[in-house]
Amino acid sequence: MSNRRVFMKTSLAVAVGVAAGHVTPAMADSVSFPKGIVYTRENPGKWSQKVEGHVPNVTVEGNKVTVKTNHGMSDAHYIVKHTVVSQNGEVLGEKTFSSSDTEAISVFEISSGRSDYAWVRTTLYATSFCNLHDLWVTEFKA
Repeated sequence: MSNRRVFMKTSLAVAVGVAAGHVTPAMADSVSFPKGIVYTRENPGKWSQKVEGHVPNVTVEGNKVTVKTNHGMSDAHYIVKHTVVSQNGEVLGEKTFSSSDTEAISVFEISSGRSDYAWVRTTLYATSFCNLHDLWVTEFKA
């Protein structure tokens, strides 16, 4: 269990570092993640047959961001974690799942009274980490 946590933290750090290292305001809409480390709908790499069950689906309603991964949850194969990450690499929300959860869905709410509300109306990234099929990212506007 400890090794899996270290791996998850390292994977998230790599993804955030990749996003933060590649994103400037001028490039915000054209981020390119390195192949074989981070997967997207547009660049699924070796997991091209796994897109629909692994890419995070995002809906935004006001200050509420919902992330859902259409993926089964079993002891052998499940979504481990969702995160929402800003352009500068700040983790704005995260939820860890267990294999016994019935679905991989998370809701993140940012109130206008919080100092981190500045991310609204900008490009954000939702991540979904599968214990077998790696880290998936969806870019979205909020």
